[in-house]
Amino acid sequence: MSGKIRTQDGHGRLGSVLSGLAVAVGCVLFLGGFVWGALLYQPYTVPSDSMTPTIGVGSKILAQRIDGDEVRRGDVVVFTDPLWGGAPMVKRVAAVGGDTVACCGRDGRLTVNGTPVDEPYLRPGPDGRTVASGTEFSVTVPRGNLFLLGDDRHTSLDSRTHMEEAGQGSVPRSAVVSRVDAVVWPAEGLLDRPTGFAGLPGGISEPGPVRPLLVAIAVGAILVLGGGAYGPVARLFTRRRPAGPGARDREKVGT
Repeated sequence: MSGKIRTQDGHGRLGSVLSGLAVAVGCVLFLGGFVWGALLYQPYTVPSDSMTPTIGVGSKILAQRIDGDEVRRGDVVVFTDPLWGGAPMVKRVAAVGGDTVACCGRDGRLTVNGTPVDEPYLRPGPDGRTVASGTEFSVTVPRGNLFLLGDDRHTSLDSRTHMEEAGQGSVPRSAVVSRVDAVVWPAEGLLDRPTGFAGLPGGISEPGPVRPLLVAIAVGAILVLGGGAYGPVARLFTRRRPAGPGARDREKVGT
């Protein structure tokens, strides 16, 4: 009889050890995820409608801190440039240094080095047609620069507006401070990399680490809550467990 009581105590100690381990691992994942995220990502609020419908006015975004050399066509980037006012702005990379970007082809699409690009994220115009630009242009982007466009081509003030300036409206890669990976409010989730640019030299960029980061934070929270709840739940069930026949005898043996 006494051996049975010791086995129950052992189970209790094992449960306490495992719950403590779960809390410890959960804290590492939860806090580590936030620290990792703070190092890799910068939050921004988008004040204009130039990136609608992809990013709405007032949306909260997470942008991964990257070097401008990592930027690929199709990326949505945050940049600052004195010629554009010096404030952080959000636009999509339509072309990189050496590209000839033009609009519009007979089907209203943007072309990069003569290749038409599908842009399913564009907002249709008042007439219901979707065209890559309401004004025609053709620009060869200087080496080391980027040609940037908003997704709402009808309202966006972008590289087309600055084509009379040095660089024909393009900005240096060094002006890029981060790349947008997700819209967190409203909770629209991750931004897909546009496949329309995938067939061009250099391809498109890989998704950032925001998904594993969020998974780490969520798993950490579950482990902390689950491990912390073990003790109270175990004591609750112990108190409510009905005393079976011979319970007093077992208590005497334990004593």
